Amino acid sequence: MRKISELIKSELAFFPELGYGYFPVPESRPYDEDYFEKYVKMADTAMGEAITQERVNLVRRHFSGDVVDVGIGCGHFVTACESEGYDVNPAGIRWLEERGKFHDIYKAPAGALTFWDVLEHIDEPDSAIAQAKEWVFVSIPVFENAEHILRSRHFRKDEHIHYFTHEGLINWFGSHGFKCAEWSRFESELGRDGITTYAFKRVW
Repeated sequence: MRKISELIKSELAFFPELGYGYFPVPESRPYDEDYFEKYVKMADTAMGEAITQERVNLVRRHFSGDVVDVGIGCGHFVTACESEGYDVNPAGIRWLEERGKFHDIYKAPAGALTFWDVLEHIDEPDSAIAQAKEWVFVSIPVFENAEHILRSRHFRKDEHIHYFTHEGLINWFGSHGFKCAEWSRFESELGRDGITTYAFKRVW
């Protein structure tokens, strides 16, 4: 068997007591024009419209100030919520800049940040949520254990770095100064697979 130091560089590691899994996604990732267009097609459906509206409703139920959507997909939420956005995909950056809506969260924190299917992609998610002054809103695949991750369609070795259980995600946010104010499986109820949505309020 390979050494543990070698395994953690290429295989899924899961920590049951933390409710957290990690996969070492390669630096080369599929964030390009095709990736952007994939989200255009997903947004232009009845389910896409319904999910976006429910996300807007969730955010505005808790917060009326400035919002920055991190990882904009195709910009559907940015338009619907009249927010700004931040992205690393050149196609997403161009879309935002053309509309004067690009907001670099690492240079200027915002009142609220949204991470719709995004937190699991970010190398250092703790640094990202630290840029939120008051609220963080998240939709993310949630798992029961390591076996659940391995058999899930959300186990994506070219994109998804972080894997959480429900309790693991709430505890992780708690360790970074946020309390869960609301959570819901409305996205799964609308037709998605295993997605839970959260509203986290900064408490310290």
